[in-house]
Amino acid sequence: MFRSCLRGEIAAADTAVKTSLAELPDGPYFSVASYLDSSSLCRTDASCRVLNMLNRTNIGPWRSLGTQIFAGLALEHDGLFERLPEATRGGACANKVARVDWKGRVGRFRKEMRSFADPFSGSEITSIEEADEIAYFRCRLCTDMLQESSVPTMGRYIEVEVMMNPNNLSMAVVDFEEGGCSSVTFSPDTGAVIRESKVQESPRKVEGAYIQTLPVVPAGRAFHGFMGLYLLNGHLAFFRRSAGKSEDDKLGPWETTGFVSNLSWAEGQRLTPCLAFRDRGDYRVRISNVGTAPPMKMELPIGSKLNTDQGWSKFDWEGADAEVEQD
Repeated sequence: MFRSCLRGEIAAADTAVKTSLAELPDGPYFSVASYLDSSSLCRTDASCRVLNMLNRTNIGPWRSLGTQIFAGLALEHDGLFERLPEATRGGACANKVARVDWKGRVGRFRKEMRSFADPFSGSEITSIEEADEIAYFRCRLCTDMLQESSVPTMGRYIEVEVMMNPNNLSMAVVDFEEGGCSSVTFSPDTGAVIRESKVQESPRKVEGAYIQTLPVVPAGRAFHGFMGLYLLNGHLAFFRRSAGKSEDDKLGPWETTGFVSNLSWAEGQRLTPCLAFRDRGDYRVRISNVGTAPPMKMELPIGSKLNTDQGWSKFDWEGADAEVEQD
């Protein structure tokens, strides 16, 4: 008798909870759910059909979480996380907006942010067929969003692990997507940062400058380890963590160039990270991190410190000719 009554009370309470969750106004549940990470949201989805449905709505936590995770980032072809596909926006198709799979979109963005664009695919490159090949990332850095006054300390960090490297490779960020012709490149072998801008196509003429911020890695072996770039408040810094001469050697400490450049060289508001390979051959390089925090604590640049060319050596070249000038 007692057990029968107890089971009835539990069933009634369960029904009341489900009914109340389904009938809650927009605020309370979504406010609570906004504090959950992706793992917790997945558990919530699995625990209750009603919560699963609420989580996936346009005002639900999956959309909010994706907006936070990918703030300041865009994806090749897809753009910003919150930008809906054309088929789900406006006019007669507006009713389809409710069927956007925000949880699936979070998962796809998370995967493809760590992938290379065509002709490469996935997060790892194992072979380069042509010398001087460029491998562009699918992610984009949205400089306008990252410099909004509402998020003055929002930074973005992108990291690559180099496990096999027959010769030389560099990490760069370019402004080509919006019609620019400039780049900033970090060479982990030499420790130098190079800034270049094409000012004439034919005959080809390039203006640039470089700065030596880190020592050259020990001779005798191509760079192996980690390298990364960090964009914060409109300023760029690069990082490296080198292995020794032998593949069995342990990784050394992290090193950084510090904030070496602002974005005065860039055209438009979208920057594309990429890797530049000197020679063809077998490589093993993967995108290991697209996040917000660099491996070392960085102090914000003060005032207009980076708005000068102090410490940079200028160079101009046309065809095979080059001139270098020390500032």
